[in-house]
Parts: sequence; C-alpha cells; structure tokens
Amino acid sequence: MPLPGRHTGLLFDKDGTLFDFHQSWSAWAHSLIDTLTEGVATRRDALARALEYDYDRRAFHPGALSVSGTVREQAEILAPVLPHWTTDRIEAFLKRAAATALMVPATPLVPLLDRLRADGLRLGVATNDAESAARKHLEGAEILEKFDYIVGYDSGHGAKPEPGMCAAFATTLDLDPAACVMIGDSLHDLVAGRGAGMATVAVLTGLADADELGPHADVVLPDISALPGWLATQV
Repeated sequence: MPLPGRHTGLLFDKDGTLFDFHQSWSAWAHSLIDTLTEGVATRRDALARALEYDYDRRAFHPGALSVSGTVREQAEILAPVLPHWTTDRIEAFLKRAAATALMVPATPLVPLLDRLRADGLRLGVATNDAESAARKHLEGAEILEKFDYIVGYDSGHGAKPEPGMCAAFATTLDLDPAACVMIGDSLHDLVAGRGAGMATVAVLTGLADADELGPHADVVLPDISALPGWLATQV
C-alpha cells in the first residue's frame, strides 16, 4: 500500500529527467551530424542550425524544438537540409540511431526507483522519443522492469505537450489523475501533466532553467533524487 499522502503514481519523462540531457545527447548529436553530412562543412553547418545545435560547443541551444519534440518532428526539421532523404527515411534512421545513444543517469536510478516502488508507488515513463528506443535505454540502465507503464510518441496516445500519454497512465493503472505526478525537465512535460489533471514536478537536469519551468510546476527540484523528500511533505 502507498505510504500516507495523496500520490499513488509517478510518471517520468526520460531525457533530461531520468537521464541527464547534456551528457546523454550532446555528444550523440555531434556524431549524428557528422554521419548525416559525411563531413561536408556547409551541410554540417546547415544541419546543426536546423537542430539548433552549437557544433563547436557540442551543446543544444536552450528551447530547441529538436530537444523537446518527437522523432517525427525532428525528421521534419531535418528534411529541408537532407533533400535526398524522405521524412519517413529520416525518422526511421533517427529511431535506430537514438536507440544506440549512451544514456547517463541523472542520479543513481536503481536505488531511487526501488525506494519509490517500496513505498507503493506505481511508476511510468512518457517520452517524446520512440517507445522502442526508450525501452532500450531503460534496459541498458537496468531499470526497465521498474516501470509499470512505458510509452513514446509512437505508442498511440499522442505526444507531449498534449495530455494523452499522461491520461493513459492513470487510466491504464486505474489511478486517479489527481493522485499522480508528472516529472519532467521541459514545458512539454509540465503542460502535458497539467492537462491530464496531475501535479507537476520540474527538474533541472535538462536545458530549461527554474525561471522558465517554475510557473508551470508545483515544485522545482535539482534532480529526481530529491523526489522522496518532496513526496514526504505531501500529506
């Protein structure tokens, strides 16, 4: 049974929440750009601009759509600068490539998730990444089996910031949305959670800062390791 308090379900974003965004994705993006442009500088620069990525600094610009958007949206961004590729081909390539990215946990995940589960909480992941890539990343971090619910933008519930993923979490696990929390590092996550009637927790392991996230969250935490302390205050 859950511990005393009003929350019974925790729904996590993946990139920037479970995994540190910069450490996980910035180097991967650098390699992706080199692969897609075959080292041609003009094409490389055009691709980096489309992704809102600073190639020399190896870092995404804050607020980049390529960060919070779905894989399909990323493919649509890249299509104009890859004229010999169809959008469908780019999307399929990005799904395969993303599954190979090395994820860096934002905090030690196994003990944290075990603690939350021991407290009786149901856990889920809702990401704008593909579900197949998300499952590979969670499996690689040895946390796949910790979650009761895992969906991506292609799982049939829509994509964030729409609330479909979040609403389906509550419905699938027979939880009251008001007793659930959406935890994420972007406005997409927080807006989706709010739209589904959930509490929202922002974390600072993505690219957005507290000033941007704070107005849309019940609390802003440095990372998800602070969740148990916050949950203990919710009685």
